[in-house]
Amino acid sequence: MNPALFTWPLRVYYEDTDVSGVVYHANYLKFFERARTEWLRGMGYSQEALRHEVQVAFTVSHVEVAFRVPARLDDELIASVAVTECRRASLTLAQELRLAQDATRLLATAQVRVACVDALQFKPCGLPAGLRERLVPRLPELARQATTQ
Repeated sequence: MNPALFTWPLRVYYEDTDVSGVVYHANYLKFFERARTEWLRGMGYSQEALRHEVQVAFTVSHVEVAFRVPARLDDELIASVAVTECRRASLTLAQELRLAQDATRLLATAQVRVACVDALQFKPCGLPAGLRERLVPRLPELARQATTQ
């Protein structure tokens, strides 16, 4: 699996919308979170297993979202994840949310920094070696792909 660009399909449910039938702004964060979780899972890393077996967790330390076009009830969406930076104890990810029926229709973007922390003390710690090894050798390619998508 390509750790650089990952996509995950989503659908907008009634619970995601406000009274006007558009996605409530905070729910975009949930969509982005689901894509990040599935990206990790797709590379063989369950967040629950990381917490119990390796004693690490990921926590969002910074997020910046730009809303462009509203998603609406019953829309099918594609959320993407692309790594733009890999540091010792954090990752920076570029995320997008697009309409599945028209991938040229960009609904929202996010820049997300996730920190790797000790699961017990919530203090920063290094990324799990296997994950870091999969990302670091390809970082120039990852950044290039993230900026050309």
